[in-house]
Amino acid sequence: MIVVAGEALIDLVPQGTGALASLRPALGGGPYNTAVALGRLGSPTAFCSRTSSDAFGEALLDGLRAAGVDVSGVQRGPEPTTLAVATVDGDGSAAYSFYVDGTADRLFTAPDRLPPTARAVSFGTCSLVLEPGATAYEELMRTASGNGVFTALDPNIRPGLIPDPDAYRSRFRSWLPSISLLKLSEEDARWLGGTPREWLAAGPSAVVITRGGDGLTAFTRDGAEHSVPGEKVTVVDTIGAGDTVNAALLHGLSAWDALTADAVAGLDAEQWTRLLGFAARAAAITCSRAGAEPPYADEVGGV
Repeated sequence: MIVVAGEALIDLVPQGTGALASLRPALGGGPYNTAVALGRLGSPTAFCSRTSSDAFGEALLDGLRAAGVDVSGVQRGPEPTTLAVATVDGDGSAAYSFYVDGTADRLFTAPDRLPPTARAVSFGTCSLVLEPGATAYEELMRTASGNGVFTALDPNIRPGLIPDPDAYRSRFRSWLPSISLLKLSEEDARWLGGTPREWLAAGPSAVVITRGGDGLTAFTRDGAEHSVPGEKVTVVDTIGAGDTVNAALLHGLSAWDALTADAVAGLDAEQWTRLLGFAARAAAITCSRAGAEPPYADEVGGV
C-alpha cells in the first residue's frame, strides 16, 4: 500500500474570463490529487490527512472512495475546508491564492503508526508549510523513513503561503536525509535555489524534475541523467499534472517491486525511460481535461 499524507482542499476554478468570472468548486490539493491518481491507476492507496466535517469535506472523502482510496485513517474536524482560488492563464498554467485561516487540515496530528502494509509514504505542498500540521507531517516523514519506509516528496512551492522563504529553504534541506525520491518542477527548483546533485548528496536516491511540455528528467546518484520529452496534447489546463507525475512514478515503482531506496538507485537507463515516459503520458491526459482529472489505468497503458 502507498500512503499519501497531506491536505485535501477545494479548488475554485474560473469559468470564463474576466475578474468576476464564476468559480466552479473542484476537489483538489496536491496530496489529494496524488492519492486519487494512484487509486485510478490501480495502486492500493490510503490517505492520511484531516478534513472538515462540512459538505466540502464529505465531497472530498467521496472522491477518494470513488477512486478506491482507503480513508479509514483520515481525521475529521468541524473547522472549514481550505479553499484555493485558481487563476488559469492563456497556456493553461494555473496559479493559486489560498484561504487557510482556521481550516481543518492545519490541525492534523501524526498517527501512532502507518497501516501495516504501507510500503511508501508521499508528502508535499501546503501541508508542509502551514502549522501546526506541518510539524506533524514532518514528524511522520522522519518516523517513516527511520522505520525503513520509502518516502517521496513533492514540495510544490506556493510562495504566497511561505512568510519566510529562507527558513523554508533550510527546512526543506533538513528533510532530504529522510527522502527516498524527490520530485519537483523547474519552477520549484529555481525558487529553492539548489541543484539536483546537491540534493542527491543529502539523501534521495533520485531527483525527478518536470519541465512542463518539455518532459521530465531524472538525476541519479551514479551521476546519470535520464530524460524523456513531453507528450503532445491540447492543454486545457495544468491543474493536477505534477500530482499525476507523482502518482505515476510511485505506481510504476510499485509495479516493479522497486519501492526501496536501493531499488531506485539500481534502475537502469531503459527502466528510467519507461518510468518517465509513463509519467509523461499520464500527466498529458490530465492536462487534456479541465481540473485535476487524472487518468485511469486503461487510459494510460502499462509502465
